[in-house]
Amino acid sequence: MLSPFALGSYAFAIEPGFELKVTNYHVNPSNWPKGLVLKAVIIADIHACEPLMSAARIRRIAELANRLKPDIIFILGDFNAGHRYVTAPVFPVEWGEALSVLKAPLGAYAILGNHDWWHGALPGMPSDGAASIRRALAHANVKLLENQSIRLEKQGAPFWVAGLADQMGHRIGPGDFEGLDDLPGTLAQVNDDAPIVLLAHEPFIFPHVPNKVALTLCGHTHGGQVNLPFITEAYLGRRWGEGYIYGHIVEGGRHMIISAGLGTSIFPVRFLRPPELVQVTIGQPESVPDVAWKA
Repeated sequence: MLSPFALGSYAFAIEPGFELKVTNYHVNPSNWPKGLVLKAVIIADIHACEPLMSAARIRRIAELANRLKPDIIFILGDFNAGHRYVTAPVFPVEWGEALSVLKAPLGAYAILGNHDWWHGALPGMPSDGAASIRRALAHANVKLLENQSIRLEKQGAPFWVAGLADQMGHRIGPGDFEGLDDLPGTLAQVNDDAPIVLLAHEPFIFPHVPNKVALTLCGHTHGGQVNLPFITEAYLGRRWGEGYIYGHIVEGGRHMIISAGLGTSIFPVRFLRPPELVQVTIGQPESVPDVAWKA
């Protein structure tokens, strides 16, 4: 039987600092065209800081993403640290250099998260309106989408990537936020019937996502971060909406995947919800097991 000290050490050091899971999903939305198979790797909620999510570790994770050989890479925001319990910040110029090794035939695309707007590299540091994050992503050759849709092709088959600005970008009071997102304006840029992959940091938008969006990809929740059976789902379900915490969610034929992400927020702890990269194949499914890594 593990002692409280051993459990605490695992939750505060081992799982958040050394574990890494590659989680695989295979989705075939009804509006996804036959013959188009798209393999994507999703990186979410990096929350760069020392010691748990150092620039060196971020680079190792980026290199692992490359080894998965995706067609495209999506990064779902929250680059800045989510708590003050750190030994040192990791500034955008540092994690930007780490992410610059990312390679995929169709490129890498990112959106911003709430922590990227609320403060600087660490909570308490002044915000620069995400200007340093934009520069870091540009250096890493990652295309930032802010209420933008971009049309891409794989082997002549077109699809759209729509990136939503953050839904909690401005804090205007305790528990009260003003969003920067414009879902109708973003989707209005789609001018044909090619399928759409929507990037949205928070999953709250999902009830408003129309059926023409084939797949919505989200982060933010960290999958609960501390995954206590029944307790976590009941508590966070009241806060974020029942079922909008983790994994593959299907509502009325619409698909959403919520990643557990990589870093931590509020406290530097994870329990039974290790950091993860998500690998999703859209179209004809393949049989690929989930894999645990050290990074």
